[in-house]
Amino acid sequence: MDIDDVKEGRYIYGIIRNSEKIDFGPIGIGSRNDHVYGVSYKDICAVVSASPDIQYQARRANMIAHQKVLEEVMTRFNVLPVRFSTISPHDNDEAIIRILTADYRRFDELLDKMKGKKELGLKVMADESKIYESIIQKYDSIRSLRDKLMNQPADKIHYQRVKIGEMVAEALKKEIEGYKKLILDILSPISDDVKITDNYGNLMILNAAFLIQEVKEPAFDDAVNELDKKYGDIMTFKYVGTLPPYNFVNLSINTKGG
Repeated sequence: MDIDDVKEGRYIYGIIRNSEKIDFGPIGIGSRNDHVYGVSYKDICAVVSASPDIQYQARRANMIAHQKVLEEVMTRFNVLPVRFSTISPHDNDEAIIRILTADYRRFDELLDKMKGKKELGLKVMADESKIYESIIQKYDSIRSLRDKLMNQPADKIHYQRVKIGEMVAEALKKEIEGYKKLILDILSPISDDVKITDNYGNLMILNAAFLIQEVKEPAFDDAVNELDKKYGDIMTFKYVGTLPPYNFVNLSINTKGG
């Protein structure tokens, strides 16, 4: 089907607390640069733009466009992010108002819950050479076996080398878990909530999102900086601030009844 034959609808990016007329400019998803604006019911407002009623593919360009709208909205409002590619199949704002009316209580309670809060992301990676060196220094059994085999012919010590590899892998797992607990013990008390994502690769120490009250953000920043100062020689901290709270709110909206 040609894109020109597709019905028009309204793409819904997020929900904010607002009752005034508002326009965020021509930053809508897709190639048309549709205006992003607010549709309000009482004091609840859906951030929307005109859009073809299609399923947007989760490609990088589309995901970034969706996120950029939410980031622009976040410069002025707390926002409840709506699931990517949520589209009302009606070419009018009245359908959006019907959605807001039907789900008013849920949106109202969530906005109250998330008021004054933001998501901060933190990924911590161990430096491969540094952490392995620290394991050699820390674990006497590994170091002594390594030293014993250091000048022996490789073909004579195959099984011993395998054994060292197994010992190092076990020690690495133990060290990673220890550092992860240490970091969370420091940062969790400053946070309202924490969502931990599975690590990728055996050198990742932590991949987490923290829900932070904005008034506590300086304290959280200081804590991350202190961790970086103390452990930055053995691990890398990748800190991403002021994100829409994707990990704590990801609204699924029934647009078909709207």
